[in-house]
Amino acid sequence: MKSQSYLMENKNESIRLEMKTDFERLEKQALWAGLKEGMSVADIGCGPGITSSFLKKIVGGKGRVTGIDNSLDRINYARETYGKSDLDFIHLDLNDSLSTLNKFDFIWVRFFLEYHKHQSFEIVKKLTEQLKPGGIICLVDLDHNCLNHYGLSSRLETAIINISEIIEKDGNFDPYIGRKLYSYLYDLGLSDIKVDMKAHHLIYGELSGVDEYNWIKKIEIAAKNSSYPFKEYSNGYEDFLADFESFFKDSRRFTYTPIISCRGIK
Repeated sequence: MKSQSYLMENKNESIRLEMKTDFERLEKQALWAGLKEGMSVADIGCGPGITSSFLKKIVGGKGRVTGIDNSLDRINYARETYGKSDLDFIHLDLNDSLSTLNKFDFIWVRFFLEYHKHQSFEIVKKLTEQLKPGGIICLVDLDHNCLNHYGLSSRLETAIINISEIIEKDGNFDPYIGRKLYSYLYDLGLSDIKVDMKAHHLIYGELSGVDEYNWIKKIEIAAKNSSYPFKEYSNGYEDFLADFESFFKDSRRFTYTPIISCRGIK
């Protein structure tokens, strides 16, 4: 796989990203980090724009939100679906210069750094430079991503671990980014750093439609894009996917993923 490609790229990615957005949890995270009415906000890795639109509701009429993403397709979707005078969207690769951006009161970086393992610290450093004095940066990401399950068959567990190792090595994906966020802000000299950790996924018993779609789509696309040979399965990828679906739809299954939030002030 190409090291700089987006791991989850597929024609339905905007749908998956919108479907899995939990507004109640999003509001709690943003308010915990210090988002307030009237702030100017950058939403980094904004995707289809649904999170940017929700952050705009929090900052109100006197606030402004700028969604930034390196996918032109999702930026165009965001502009068409959510764009307005005080909610705009910019197509920009965060590995490039950020000199064209304004300074912000609040920078929101949620579920973005996991796709930029080798550049993640430098991206946070550059974003911190775009904060106004006294501005807040909030990093939110998962840890041990997609790896915490009970009830897997031995071959399914082996395949998932091996896929994770491939996409970490070759796909610039970091399943352990969550545990690094505090040190990033500490090393950059931010003040009043706060950290919070909760369960993002906690799945047992009957499976919700959202979790079923999100997780099976995640496994389907990530596994396919990894180019893993699926030697554990006689019919390769298709047998692997069927095995995961059978496991995940079984009410006995137990799956969880920690989410770590970290915010600091410039």
